[in-house]
Amino acid sequence: MKITNFSRQILFKAFVFSFLTIAITGCNQTDKEAKQASSDSPEFKGKIALDIRDSKADWAAYTPKSAPKGSPNILFVLYDDTGLGSWSPYGGAINMPTLDKLAENGLTYTQWHTTALCSPTRSTLQTGRNHHLNGMAAITETADGFPGANGRMSERVTPLAKILQDNGWSTFWVGKNHNVPEQDVASGGSKKQWPLQMGWDRFYGFIGGETNQWYPDLIEDNHFIEAPATPEEGYHLSKDLADHALEMLRDQQATNPSKPWYLWFNPGANHAPHHSPKDYIAKYKGKFDQGYDVYREWVTQRMIAKGILPKGTVNTPMNPMRADMAAPIDNVRPWDSLNDDEKKLFARMAEVYAGFSEYTDAQVGRIIDYLEESGQLDNTIVMYAADNGASGEGTPNGSVNENKFFNGYPDELSENMKYLEVLGGPETYNHFPTGWASAFSAPFKMFKRYSQYAGGTNDPLIISWPKGIKAKGEIRQQYHHSVDIVPTILELTGLDMPKVYKGVEQEPLSGVSMAYTFDAKPDGPTRKEVQYFAMLGSRGIWKEGWKAAAVHAPLSGKGHFDKDDWELYHVASDRSESKDLAKENPEKLQELVEAWFVEAEKNNVLPLDDRSAAEIISIERPSQEPARDRYVYYPNTAPVPEGVAVNVRGRSYKILANVELTDKASGVIFAHGSRFGGHSLFIKNNKLYYVYNFLGIKPEQVFESSIKLMPGKHTLGMEFSREKTGKNGESVGTTKLYINEELVAEGSMKTQPAKFTLSGDGLCIAYDSGDAVSELYPSPSKFSGGTIDLVGVTVEGTPYIDLEAEAKRVMMSQ
Repeated sequence: MKITNFSRQILFKAFVFSFLTIAITGCNQTDKEAKQASSDSPEFKGKIALDIRDSKADWAAYTPKSAPKGSPNILFVLYDDTGLGSWSPYGGAINMPTLDKLAENGLTYTQWHTTALCSPTRSTLQTGRNHHLNGMAAITETADGFPGANGRMSERVTPLAKILQDNGWSTFWVGKNHNVPEQDVASGGSKKQWPLQMGWDRFYGFIGGETNQWYPDLIEDNHFIEAPATPEEGYHLSKDLADHALEMLRDQQATNPSKPWYLWFNPGANHAPHHSPKDYIAKYKGKFDQGYDVYREWVTQRMIAKGILPKGTVNTPMNPMRADMAAPIDNVRPWDSLNDDEKKLFARMAEVYAGFSEYTDAQVGRIIDYLEESGQLDNTIVMYAADNGASGEGTPNGSVNENKFFNGYPDELSENMKYLEVLGGPETYNHFPTGWASAFSAPFKMFKRYSQYAGGTNDPLIISWPKGIKAKGEIRQQYHHSVDIVPTILELTGLDMPKVYKGVEQEPLSGVSMAYTFDAKPDGPTRKEVQYFAMLGSRGIWKEGWKAAAVHAPLSGKGHFDKDDWELYHVASDRSESKDLAKENPEKLQELVEAWFVEAEKNNVLPLDDRSAAEIISIERPSQEPARDRYVYYPNTAPVPEGVAVNVRGRSYKILANVELTDKASGVIFAHGSRFGGHSLFIKNNKLYYVYNFLGIKPEQVFESSIKLMPGKHTLGMEFSREKTGKNGESVGTTKLYINEELVAEGSMKTQPAKFTLSGDGLCIAYDSGDAVSELYPSPSKFSGGTIDLVGVTVEGTPYIDLEAEAKRVMMSQ
């Protein structure tokens, strides 16, 4: 019998089908074991025959896992930079109506601790592991290439969001993210550490240490976007974030109302810049006129009266660090030593901070109201907290434009007083002085960054869950830490952190569940045994009611950690760490010091790093895009973040644009920065302009062409030739403005030694995003009346960079 090619094909297909049928229906033992070992490859338990009519489907193998019926929703609200003595539920002067309501229906924790810094704390809240196990020894911008400080969370510390997502929860992140390496905050950068790749279904917010609350730098999911409105139209970031949180929840409920969700709401409050609507600032007029010394004493007594602190708690000094270890930048100026203008300015700064906090609480209240109205609040676990103590980065003198400090440029009181009435508005980028950081972190020593003292680590936490917590309006004194949140949520949702996830062995959880406290006595025993602290060279350890604290300031550059003196406190009875018992209990002290080293070994804490901020910032870090001398940019792209944009700091540079113009050409060609510092090349009234806005100090440095532009093709540009360094580190030189090869303007100019902004306000072509660089045009001033082919920027030579100024910028972004 002759076998044709067609017959051969039929026989071959039949053979293949028979082989596959045997393989599937026979379930080879090796294949079965492989399938069972992989959660991504569920075993098919149906039947496959030649005809679908004789086959049996198995949808279970292809249906996403559902959460158990009745599983709770989770809302975690996380503020920045807020000490225990700030908010009304704890006795503070800042009214928090939403938080008060939650406290009345839930539990107020008095000894919940953090890492003393933003990124590290947020990493623990994501993974349940200590910050060094997450590679987050400090903020991502200080990564140094060691296991505990590499700045990237590894696959060995799978985030809670992924576990919830795998088990049927919707996951939403709204607001701040400061756990992405700076070089990855770019349209073309690696997205591996971005929220959507870390287990979150949706993201809306900003990536970085801070952002302008009136003109934020926003990201939606995996791409950069512009803010939906302006301050003149009633925009503020806190409201926008609440709007998007509500939108996400409503969209989810419209399609999957039976599915539980996890929403992490991270407003920009209370991090600088302290931006608040005027009516909320007005609520606090005169409330802080007596000063931070008086406030600190007042609030400590209030906290004792409310039961937040034990009777007999002693208020600690505002400048507690030993003289040989104290950092001058963290000193507090006694209120009585201030002149009248300083008192007026500093009191106003506290009013703005308080208004910012309460306004944001009102936006959280909108979310709570929606949950109540929609019947979801009863089975929603609400956790409301802060990530570290109040911020001392405002220096002893405060600032109306903290970018001056980042650039090593002094604030002048007379200049700052000009902004007194608009403080907190779009015209300022303000931060209060260290005195308020100390006051709002009462009664403890120091504030943010100081991990050995409670002023940096003891933060507010209130938990409400009507369905799951019987106690209402009670206080819980048990000692806990931010690493304990993930174990708590896992227990309450009935889930486990896997020992192996997607083939990768996992680090064990560092924390313990706090769920037992729901039914515990207010002052009942804690189930936590030990917690180490380490941040930028500061370190301490808590163990069974005792606390050892190394006398070492962060970023001090002192080194010689083996020579550190250690203090000992019995915090079970001395909550404010006021009485050093090291001499009376040397054996207990030695026990705790040894325990610290045990924890350090387990958690990749070493080596310790207290180098100055300038030394840390100068570390060479690998980047996917090496620095170069020539950059080319095109229109119709998102802003280029400063961390990956051309660096013109401390060097000569040129900006050249190839354009074709009509007689109606107008608008921005190139812009980078904001009203608080930046530069821009633009066309106005048929003339070419270049403006360098030096730290927002008026008047702007303006170069205007002496001739008008004519229709046609042109090369437009400017050139700055650096000649010397000014007294505050600024670069001084000559700027020339060109139309084609014709010099049309020339003059002296100075440029900033450090970056234009902490984060955001990126480099733009054909528009100016957010807050306009120059007051000569409004934002966004999109280019019209012609075309821009490209804009090239060239830089020459090794840049002169004021490392101290750059370092201040980085450390302020905590």
